[in-house]
Amino acid sequence: MALIESMEQSGNWLFRWRSFLPLALYALAAPVALWAPDAWSPAYDAPAWWMACLAVSLLGLVFRALTIGYTPRGTSGRNTSEGQVAESLNTRGVYSTVRHPLYVGNYFMWIGLVMFVGNQWFTMVVTLLFWVYYERIMFAEEAFLRRKFEQAYLDWSLRTPAFIPRFGRWTSPGVTFSMRNVLKREYNGFFAVFVSFALIDALHGFREAGFELNEDVLSPHWVNLLAGAAVVFLVLRTLKKRTKVLDVAGREYVA
Repeated sequence: MALIESMEQSGNWLFRWRSFLPLALYALAAPVALWAPDAWSPAYDAPAWWMACLAVSLLGLVFRALTIGYTPRGTSGRNTSEGQVAESLNTRGVYSTVRHPLYVGNYFMWIGLVMFVGNQWFTMVVTLLFWVYYERIMFAEEAFLRRKFEQAYLDWSLRTPAFIPRFGRWTSPGVTFSMRNVLKREYNGFFAVFVSFALIDALHGFREAGFELNEDVLSPHWVNLLAGAAVVFLVLRTLKKRTKVLDVAGREYVA
């Protein structure tokens, strides 16, 4: 098989399972947090440090929210058994600044957590792995879009970077921002951020306690933040599953 077909095939496979494969990051992060924190890293419970790491992850959520809130129906690839689907090419809003804004958001969500693990080499390795992983997904998506939209796609790709946004190229998305669509689609990711940080904090606490479990393994601030995030999660999940409060006509989101 030629390399171009192999790249597209592996990208499509990763695209189909992209929501689950990053969970392997937890398995990699756990031993690093337990046995290999760097001397350069600030104390894991120093407020300035954990707030900075959390802010990086929340920045990723904000970037995803800007993308989702301005995305009209039928413009994003869908994770279906038939593969990728797109009814039209979205080149406006966030997509006028970067071709893969959701993956930019994903990177910041993950790298904030990875920074909190506390090892600079681990942060660099994960960045490299992230690029290799998502490069193949982006390759497959762009091959699909190029075949479907031909010159329109080529024109857009020539003026729009793949991963590093050029905010000066912003054009109006043509639709109003839908916070309800964001709340409906991103509550899982929001909760996952706080669960992930709490888990890493607990690993740090377990290490500092001499690998003995006690009630102080999880820092009090993460107990409170996790409890608040859980309330938000349960409220939004209930609204999504039991009501139509968060439904917005003409909008949809697919990662």
